[in-house]
Amino acid sequence: MLDSGDRMDLSGIPGPFVDKHSTGGVGDKISLPLAPMVASCGIKVPMMSGRALGHTGGTLDKLESIPGYFTGLELAAFRKGLVEEGFAMTGQTARVVPADKKLYALRDVTGTVESIPLITASILSKKVAEGAEGIVFDVKCGSGAFMKTFGDAEALAQSLVATGTAMGKRIVAVLTDMSQPLGYKVGNFLEVEETIDCLEGRGPEDVMELAFRLGAWMLVLGGAAQNIDEGRARCEKAISSGAALDLFYRNVVRQSGRVGELRARRGTWRSGFSREIRADRDGFIASIDALRIGLAGVYLGVGRNRTEDSVSPTAGFIFEKKRGARVKKGELIAVAYGKDSESLESAAPLAASAISITDAAPGPSPLILEEITAQ
Repeated sequence: MLDSGDRMDLSGIPGPFVDKHSTGGVGDKISLPLAPMVASCGIKVPMMSGRALGHTGGTLDKLESIPGYFTGLELAAFRKGLVEEGFAMTGQTARVVPADKKLYALRDVTGTVESIPLITASILSKKVAEGAEGIVFDVKCGSGAFMKTFGDAEALAQSLVATGTAMGKRIVAVLTDMSQPLGYKVGNFLEVEETIDCLEGRGPEDVMELAFRLGAWMLVLGGAAQNIDEGRARCEKAISSGAALDLFYRNVVRQSGRVGELRARRGTWRSGFSREIRADRDGFIASIDALRIGLAGVYLGVGRNRTEDSVSPTAGFIFEKKRGARVKKGELIAVAYGKDSESLESAAPLAASAISITDAAPGPSPLILEEITAQ
């Protein structure tokens, strides 16, 4: 698959080159703050990303909600971004691993989409083609993930680590919970807003925790940190110093984004069609089912069911409460924003059904479930 098309030529650029790949989730905007944070620590991050399909969000759709932002970079522009900012964000071209598209179509009609060896080949062929020397895999597990059970997620993680290592790459897989949405905002521009919150050091606890952990591993794989603790400390400094935020805005400018409009729209650019979701009883939020929120998001215009469908930059959810919060009947839990009024009619009941309220507070639920290395 790797040899079926072009590979990114990063020769002449001083590395190391380390990337991160997520198997997809709801509210998963980690790539956006992670790339500039890690790049500001001296690691080159060549990031080739995808679009939303089904209930999982796409990094390219989020980036393209930034006014003017261009993701179809030619190799020369991609290389220049890596040299000057330390990271660049682009989509997969038709010339990179073209066999993947043909094989996926075959998998779709033969019932082998969930085949772990074929998933491994699909993911790794694209990551190796982009020039990454080290890769951190965020393998999601739970209702909102492709792999619903811990056993399946662990098997995929082990396959990615073993195969990537056999290909001469430095690999770590981090299994993370995707039973509820990540962060407080789900949607394309909404997640860009939450990205900026993170880069300013005031992002949601779960998003910051995961970004720091994945970032620390990226620094370890790239030789910029001796261990996870040192890597996390460097990542935290990149945020507190403002270095990561500065690189983020520099990347926006490089990829034709209009920073002034981005700042002006922050906190105000919302769809005119909205619906409040309120608690139907007193108690504690026991769970917010990520799959149902993701599927509701497709109705709203966050995601797409077919590759040719368009998405809405202003659609999505803003949560006021998450798992473990005490609520009273009628209290606001979330606001849904849709591409039109009809989308809300389908999405709002589904989103409301995703929220479970119980008398007792739920127990602790770890975000990071397991870490798998070549050793």
